[in-house]
Amino acid sequence: MFAKIKPSIFIDALQFELTSHKGDRLKGILRDEKGSVCSTLEKTVLTERENFTWSGLNDLPYGRYTLELSRGEEQMEMRLVKRI
Repeated sequence: MFAKIKPSIFIDALQFELTSHKGDRLKGILRDEKGSVCSTLEKTVLTERENFTWSGLNDLPYGRYTLELSRGEEQMEMRLVKRI
């Protein structure tokens, strides 16, 4: 697992702890319950261990979301809840 989300419930931003190689490319897709893409992210990892905030999610309606993260061939998926 190359990313940890703290916590899995969010209001307007997601907090990540990334563990990766410097220069790796991280891609993220946040989908709603219907599978529609709500937000996307691309980031180059600057250090081997990095804390990162994905902000700008305050306009999303509350509910359940799926976060898909990929780093090269490696992928992971997490279930999240947005609350008001």
